[in-house]
Amino acid sequence: MDQQTNDLIKNEIENNDVCLFMKGTPDAPQCGFSMATSNILKILEVNFKGINVLENQNLREGIKVFSDWPTIPQLYVKNEFIGGCDIVKEMYESGELAKLFESKNINFKAKS
Repeated sequence: MDQQTNDLIKNEIENNDVCLFMKGTPDAPQCGFSMATSNILKILEVNFKGINVLENQNLREGIKVFSDWPTIPQLYVKNEFIGGCDIVKEMYESGELAKLFESKNINFKAKS
């Protein structure tokens, strides 16, 4: 991975408390896994930045190297890699995701 791509990824993660590297955008996801992950964040009303890896091939490959995780989407919370769609979904369903946001002082809407 080139330095420019590495810096871009680091910059996004450091400047956004909740950062989702995804295919497409939160309003127009371009794969089911990206859609499911961004929908979970929307349900929790978490303010997050979606980064479209399809716009940049270096970014698309670089994020996999950066996180040492082979698939997209990838969720980062306060500089910490959380995981992909399956992990986020399991954490959401078990309530762990809400606890994570709470522990990191990130505003969200609890499930009623």
